[in-house]
Amino acid sequence: MPWRRGPLRPIPRFFARSMPKGIFPRSLIIIIAPMVLLQSVLAFVFMERHWQMVTQRLSAAVVRDVASIIDMIETFPQDARMSQVIRIADQDMDLDLTVLPPSALPAPVRSPIFDILNGILGSEMADEVKRPFWLDTTSNPNSVEIRVQIPDHVLKIVAKRKSVYASKTYIFWIWMVGTSLVLIVIAILFLRNQIRPIQALAEAADNFGRGQQTPADFRPAGASEVRRASLAFIQMRDRIERQIEQRTQMLNGVSHDLRTILTRFRLQLEFMDESEDKRELQRDVEEMQRMLEGYLAFAKDEQGEDVGELDLEQMMQRLQSDADRKGKSVETDVDGDPLITVRPDSFTRLVTNLVANAVRHANRISVRARHEGRWLTVAVEDDGPGIPAEKRDEVFKPFVRLDTARNIDAGGTGLGLSIARDIARSHGGDILLSDSSMGGLRALVRIPA
Repeated sequence: MPWRRGPLRPIPRFFARSMPKGIFPRSLIIIIAPMVLLQSVLAFVFMERHWQMVTQRLSAAVVRDVASIIDMIETFPQDARMSQVIRIADQDMDLDLTVLPPSALPAPVRSPIFDILNGILGSEMADEVKRPFWLDTTSNPNSVEIRVQIPDHVLKIVAKRKSVYASKTYIFWIWMVGTSLVLIVIAILFLRNQIRPIQALAEAADNFGRGQQTPADFRPAGASEVRRASLAFIQMRDRIERQIEQRTQMLNGVSHDLRTILTRFRLQLEFMDESEDKRELQRDVEEMQRMLEGYLAFAKDEQGEDVGELDLEQMMQRLQSDADRKGKSVETDVDGDPLITVRPDSFTRLVTNLVANAVRHANRISVRARHEGRWLTVAVEDDGPGIPAEKRDEVFKPFVRLDTARNIDAGGTGLGLSIARDIARSHGGDILLSDSSMGGLRALVRIPA
């Protein structure tokens, strides 16, 4: 579209940034915006048509009374005070008439821009009276003053404002604003009832995506489309949980059988005489045990663990102790609340894998955690050789071995980073790799906690 490439291009972006993100406020805008537009059109039509028409008719009636007074004065002989005309004007026409000696009319009074009374009344006076006149429609909020110049006199006529002006317009505004507020309240109540099931579905899906239990009171509700979506989510969740349970049971059986075989190997080796062959076989059995544990941990991913609280400071102390035993330096720092809501064993394994990967290839390691709002970020940096940028996505694949062997060590399984990313994503977050200011690799974990 042309406007997307012209000077109007920023307008859609402005509206996109300004629009609320939630479905509830957006639904309110969809309802309120047409209502406001309709009310504005009605108000304009009323102001331009009805209000102007009523004011014109009232003004014409008062001007005819003024013309009648002038006609009486010029047609019938009057006394010097014109008492009869003043009495008729007061009693029959509800006008306050004062006869002034001949003089020049005052200068015109400037009226507000949106004052329609001055224009309508002046137009009626010019058409009906056809004599020099002067109007003051703004000095007194309760009355309108008219002066007419006739031979030998100046007539000063004061009429009540409600006699020449549609002054009850506030009733229209009260009804318009009142009905709008009532409709908005009804719309809010209705929308809240309709959107609540959608919000419940979003919360259940978010909890399930982070490995947490869905709310106990979650059930299909709301409109038929929302009910179908909720039912589809429940069925999907049940299928996934059954698959996880079946996989866990299978892995438990496989791990039991394999551990049994490895235990028999160890027992047989114990009956052998000490020799270089025995030591080689023992190392092979230990290596098989470690690889088996790594494969099973990658396959199980500890999905069955419940969510609980984890103290980051205690976890950092354990990481420091493990690094000290290996002769490596690990600096730790925790910013914010140290208590986080995660699956404790899984998250500890995530950070431990990243730190262990750094310890194998670097001398100095930094682990910094920042807990702000509902998000937790953990940055693990080192001064090691790092990983080339084009291979950083590849190292997260299972069993991938780089030439530099950054993601594994001698005899390793190549699953450390894969397990770490799976755990991060099961918590609703992810891991990003980049260059470290220390000269090596920087692994940034960001999860909701």
